[in-house]
Amino acid sequence: MNPLAIIGNVVITALGETGRLSLFTWRAVTHILRPPLYWRLIGQQMMRIGYFSLPVVALTAFFTGGVLALQIYYGSDQFNSESIVATIVALGITRELGPVLGGLMVAGRAAAAIAAELGTMRVTEQIDALSTLSTNPFKYLVVPRVIAAVITLPALVFIGDVIGIFGGFVVGTQTLDFNAGVYIKTTVDFLELDDITSGLIKSAIFGFIIAMMGCYQGFHSRGGAQGVGRATTNAVVSSSILILAANYVMTSLFFSS
Repeated sequence: MNPLAIIGNVVITALGETGRLSLFTWRAVTHILRPPLYWRLIGQQMMRIGYFSLPVVALTAFFTGGVLALQIYYGSDQFNSESIVATIVALGITRELGPVLGGLMVAGRAAAAIAAELGTMRVTEQIDALSTLSTNPFKYLVVPRVIAAVITLPALVFIGDVIGIFGGFVVGTQTLDFNAGVYIKTTVDFLELDDITSGLIKSAIFGFIIAMMGCYQGFHSRGGAQGVGRATTNAVVSSSILILAANYVMTSLFFSS
């Protein structure tokens, strides 16, 4: 086989997929900006994407904060460890680990669920039936999920930030014998509003990515049950990669100065 033909086919396929995703995203955004909005469906999706994802995000944040405190302490025990541990746990959780790990956890749960649900609707022709009934599939299926993800993920990440910092506090005071008052004071003194807001802005972008990839893969599912399985896998993988890439870009923009 000609290697150049293989490379060219991969490039053409990637460009075509990028174009389809861009058009899909544009259609979704334009439909968000135009009435009507199905508020009942948005509320349902906020429960599914946000509320039901809270346990996994909370557990991930708590143990991440605890592990981070341990690693920082053991790596810097020759310094003023109490100050370093409290500061880096707070900054690491709010700036990076909270939004990224929260986004990845929600991507594994919500993006897969969205892709499986819409993929099943596609292969069973329920989406075509909506169009037949004069219901816009984008307004009815995509817009509520995108709005719900953009709203709920910052709330999840904020709760995860609090729990992650608390996890570091528990490990620091119960395992590493830090003074609780000093630990809290150090955290409050070094943690700034910009650190929190940057993470929340990231999480809103991550929520948009999760919902878009889940909807896109589900909408373009083909081939019965196997196609739905592929769409589910692709939704999780693509949203996870885009979250990591977007996190790098936004971190460069927020903290480059």
